[in-house]
Amino acid sequence: MVVFDKPKALTDVPFHYCPGCTHGIVHRLVAEVIDEMGIEGETVGIASVGCSVFSYNYFSCDMIQAPHGRAPAVATGVKRSHPDNFVFTYQGDGDLAAIGTAETVHVGARGENITVIFINNCIYGMTGGQMAPTTLLGQVTTTSPYGRKKEIQGNPIKVCEMVSTLDGTAYAERVAVDCVKNVRAAKKAIRKAFEVQKNKQGFSLVEVLSTCPTNWGLAPDKALEWLRENMMTHYPLGVYKDITKEANENE
Repeated sequence: MVVFDKPKALTDVPFHYCPGCTHGIVHRLVAEVIDEMGIEGETVGIASVGCSVFSYNYFSCDMIQAPHGRAPAVATGVKRSHPDNFVFTYQGDGDLAAIGTAETVHVGARGENITVIFINNCIYGMTGGQMAPTTLLGQVTTTSPYGRKKEIQGNPIKVCEMVSTLDGTAYAERVAVDCVKNVRAAKKAIRKAFEVQKNKQGFSLVEVLSTCPTNWGLAPDKALEWLRENMMTHYPLGVYKDITKEANENE
């Protein structure tokens, strides 16, 4: 009896991620959802620019590489051309919440029927650990060596809270992958986002609190502790918008 196996929606290419990085966990969760829904042949993923730039090597569904920050715009074109396909983007915080802020906001405003998987690790990972839009106040990075200061660099952007204000957003939830319980909840959220898209209900986004042990300068286990003690305080887990739940409550 097989109790644990590699999802068919993942290729046999080894991940390039640093030890302790949780990108691999999220990749697996997305692939498991694709397998369970039986939609690999109907799914198109949009790879971002950042640590996950090579995600097109890891998913066995069709993949497209987008310019930095433009994954939602590319996804919009794919979805409008092939409205019955499942289209998802896989983006980090530098890609989605910095150069890609406008694309993120406007797909939500338009209610594009796509799914965004947003990896938030509070830092630019691939390019050397610079401050990201999601970097916490006081957090040290290569471009905030004395810690992020509100009066200089402003406040961190809360993406789930922001997109939940948009009329076209159908579903927005923030999850984490720091423990078994939260990994299971994250998979449930990703499945829900794909179901929202299947039912043509609008824009869906799942924000995943993730670790970056290399650029945080922490061992993998200490990075998980830092996430729980710091990120979860500023970025509380939970559902920020769910029109399917709201509709059921109004019935």
